[in-house]
Amino acid sequence: MTLERARVSHAKENPNTDTATRIVLSYPSDLSTWGRDKLDGSPFRAYLRKTLGRVEAGDVTEQFTGVGCCGDTLDVPLRVESVEGGPLVDESTTVEYEVRDACAVEGGWRVQSAGGPTE
Repeated sequence: MTLERARVSHAKENPNTDTATRIVLSYPSDLSTWGRDKLDGSPFRAYLRKTLGRVEAGDVTEQFTGVGCCGDTLDVPLRVESVEGGPLVDESTTVEYEVRDACAVEGGWRVQSAGGPTE
């Protein structure tokens, strides 16, 4: 049996071998408490499970978390630190976070003010 045929056979026997069982995403340490709360909530984790698709360690995705009533952040750069299992994120994938070095995430009152980011 060729290696490719063995892979196809294995995939048919185990259709979820392409699915990530767990991914670890990191966010910058200068993300506010409000932003961290948004990331950690079950609605945002469910959103990531539905939208990330295929990932690999080192990938970076900018995710909008909202600006809240007092402003907070526009986009948060999430970096894939590790992937367990296959590369496909789905509803069964566990999403965990860790903190990495600060990267000057825009946030605070400036987001909603005239002096805030314009890009």
